[in-house]
Amino acid sequence: MIRSVRLDAVLVQAVIAGALSFAHLHDLAAAAGQDGWKAWAYPVSVDLLLVAAWRRLRLGGDRTAAWCWFLVALVASLGANIATAGLLDLGAVPAWLRILVAGWPALAFLGGTLLAHSPTPHQPEPAHEPAPATPEPEPVPAPAVAESEPFEAPELGPAGPAPAPAVESSPAVPPALIDHARKLDADHRTTTGTPIDTATLRSRLGIPETLASAIVTQLA
Repeated sequence: MIRSVRLDAVLVQAVIAGALSFAHLHDLAAAAGQDGWKAWAYPVSVDLLLVAAWRRLRLGGDRTAAWCWFLVALVASLGANIATAGLLDLGAVPAWLRILVAGWPALAFLGGTLLAHSPTPHQPEPAHEPAPATPEPEPVPAPAVAESEPFEAPELGPAGPAPAPAVESSPAVPPALIDHARKLDADHRTTTGTPIDTATLRSRLGIPETLASAIVTQLA
């Protein structure tokens, strides 16, 4: 309720100020030799130029030109108010004022045309950005079972003369072969829960049974 009362007071004040300014402009134009309907057209022209300049300032664009024509219309309105306040003899208006009043229509037409046809900056509509796609969860790779590396048996040199029969003993096992056999034994224990046996080690390494048995003995 309080806001509506304030708004009505502002409107009443605007109507009173506009009516007084309109009357002063009419009286000045009539005193300058513009009689009849022409005297009534001058206040309309001044107020329209003032409104057009203010609207251009609100919309944007060439603000320098808008301010220039706004000040021109404001000076014309204030000048009429001051001139009719007893500071000017309306019965003997000077020649320079008659010239200004007579030249006002052309000036107002120029200002209104420039304000109406000056480009207004185009405000692009905000682009609707697509919603970010929800990233699909990456598949968790299954734990890979360690594959046994194939063992290449060392190449044997050319066969020499058959050695003399000796007492059977455990063959010498290369350290590299022992290390590889330990990896196979660890994989076998992980898979089956039991240590690797001679037959399995022999098939995995492709070695003689005697050598496989000696390796299993060292792994135990």
